[in-house]
Amino acid sequence: VQLAESGGGLVQTGGSLRLSCVASGRFHDIWNMGWFRQASGKEREFVAGISWFGHTTDYGDSVKDRFTISRDNARNTLFLQMRSLKPEDTGVYYCAARGTPTGDYNYWGQGTQVTVSS
Repeated sequence: VQLAESGGGLVQTGGSLRLSCVASGRFHDIWNMGWFRQASGKEREFVAGISWFGHTTDYGDSVKDRFTISRDNARNTLFLQMRSLKPEDTGVYYCAARGTPTGDYNYWGQGTQVTVSS
């Protein structure tokens, strides 16, 4: 499975961005997809996850009520709509996938930079 993110950029505090992740390859192996982020000097953090064939979503505490994860199965595309962005949302955002309902994510994209200016 190959994952390719896009949509990152520079935005002011309070602004919005939508990230996309296109998946290709052995996509029928995928059970869950998600978004993670990593700020400079910090560990990678879970942002949001979604089941690929159901309606289950999950969010990190820091983004609940501001970010929305969604998917378009027909286009093999994962989205992350980010609203009310804060400087602490700055980081590299990674798309990830796994072939099981729980456990480690074993497919990763290259990441896209999101920078929120104060």
